Amino acid sequence: MERYDIAVIGTGPAGLEAAITAKVRNKSVLLIGGKGSSDKVSKAHTIQNYLGLPDVAGADMAKAFLDHATGMGIEITEDKVNAVYSMGQYFAIQCHNGDYEASSVIIAAGMTTMKPFPGEMENLGRGVSYCATCDAALYKGKTAIILAYSEEDEPEAEFLAERADTVYYLPQYEYNGNLSGNIKVTCDVKPGTIEMKDGAAVLTTDGDIFSADGIFILRQQIAPSQLVPGLKMDGNHVEVDRQMNTNIKGLFACGDITGTPYQYIKAAGEGNVAALSAVSYLNELKKAQN
Repeated sequence: MERYDIAVIGTGPAGLEAAITAKVRNKSVLLIGGKGSSDKVSKAHTIQNYLGLPDVAGADMAKAFLDHATGMGIEITEDKVNAVYSMGQYFAIQCHNGDYEASSVIIAAGMTTMKPFPGEMENLGRGVSYCATCDAALYKGKTAIILAYSEEDEPEAEFLAERADTVYYLPQYEYNGNLSGNIKVTCDVKPGTIEMKDGAAVLTTDGDIFSADGIFILRQQIAPSQLVPGLKMDGNHVEVDRQMNTNIKGLFACGDITGTPYQYIKAAGEGNVAALSAVSYLNELKKAQN
């Protein structure tokens, strides 16, 4: 498996700037995120305080960011990261569509406002999971519940249904799909609590109670504390120093995920610092290995 020098998670201003700076420093870069950059940027009406781009529309700024990155030969790997594990000398990155390795990681995934359900964290890994395609093989002949937040999750339900006996699909968006067969779709239910009872995962909603062998929560973003085991937080933000170091050696964070102010220019600046810090870390790592 190819091991990248730096993996960057997120394609907003912080992530793109981190990838660009790493590329300038001649490092191999894995950039994971959406190819459309940040919705927060592209949907902004007018940005007035970004140096050199006065009164720029959000869509124009997002295009400028992406054009800069692609013009430097930086490719975006469109995938969703489920977990990042520190393996000592490198990081293992588990995604929906495959696994990757990198010597250092920069998290620039932005902020998520979604809070864990009661019982979610307590049962993570023992009935609760975030990737149906990753764990589908374990559900042959079993039942599963999927809490879905986008129509992009529907193929994941179909993949799981090829192995499981029954999949209960609970869309938390305006569902217009045509899932059928052993996929039981229930709309307009609000999830409540999750608990394990007699080996079964039980989801209580405002309309009914669902019981299955496991529950998959397919959020578009995962809270950083759930994404990286052992990551130190400061409230809802990742705790970093001025060099964007986290408490895990070789792991850096930048942008909105590190705290206020939630400004594009601040995010891009932190992305630059995080990449330079990652480069310094890689140099130290190389010296230690020689």
